[in-house]
Amino acid sequence: MIGLGRFGRLHALTLAGLAEARLVAVVARRQESLDRIHAELPDVSGWLDLTQAINESSAEAWVVACSTEDHVPVTRALLLAGKSVLLEKPIANGLPEAESLAPLIKADSSNLMLGHIVLFNSEFKQLREEVSRRGRPTLIDCVRHRPATIVTDFPGENPLVAAMIHDLYSAQVLMNSEEPDRFTCQFHRTKEGHVDVALAQLAWPDGTLASFKATYLTPRGMAPRGFDRMEVFGQGWAARILPNPRPVEVWDEQAHWPMALEIRTDSGVPTGMMAEELRCFCRMVRGQNPVPAGATYSDALQVQRWMNRLETASETSSGTV
Repeated sequence: MIGLGRFGRLHALTLAGLAEARLVAVVARRQESLDRIHAELPDVSGWLDLTQAINESSAEAWVVACSTEDHVPVTRALLLAGKSVLLEKPIANGLPEAESLAPLIKADSSNLMLGHIVLFNSEFKQLREEVSRRGRPTLIDCVRHRPATIVTDFPGENPLVAAMIHDLYSAQVLMNSEEPDRFTCQFHRTKEGHVDVALAQLAWPDGTLASFKATYLTPRGMAPRGFDRMEVFGQGWAARILPNPRPVEVWDEQAHWPMALEIRTDSGVPTGMMAEELRCFCRMVRGQNPVPAGATYSDALQVQRWMNRLETASETSSGTV
């Protein structure tokens, strides 16, 4: 496990509880991070140096959840060492850097799976089944709001890349990876110039439309991870999922949403979408199943290209490319 931030810690705790895997190594940039995870997982060895961890640990498969700017160099080192990798998205901050990994990726992407927990969310899995059974979407509408504090806590983090990317991957899967032919995007910026609202639209040659909204606007009184909504309309049918926060609410002096995501690591047997994603990765490493649609290297490059085109569109006078 490389990277022990919020998501990396969840990965580590989930892996430690899976019957399909044995967590033998964690890698972090700071000793403090290793000390904190050691208190929760005292039997797991930790390293501050990736090369040393690769050489000294027995790990054959690695989960990469470090900062985005480190994704490509860390993944390259692991692939060159012959390891299988689950890489949290996006691959990189830019398309050329993401494409630089191509010579190291097997044709079926069986040594690299992209982290895409939404694929394993129970509501989204049911939505995929409904689309498959009922027919092609006419409209996909995605909303993903996050706390306004992100603007100051993580200055420069664009909601298009940090939040909307999840919905772009979801639309890609629902549309069977077909390429849109029109990209539209608009940004709203704070007085300091930071993007706090990203609006985007995709259109496919047959007329299917998708709209996306990702913001850093929710106040402190709302759920701590904001809220998500996805609606899909077809001919004679419609569906809606509300995967975040989960429908568990608690009140005392104020409202609480104790389960923002479908991830449980505290029950001894991890459950939810992260556990299912990691179980899928374990089966992939063992050659028991292929990388699922939406989580291959080519899928990741396609969404990276979409983000590039949307960012370019946001800079044109019409907002369209």
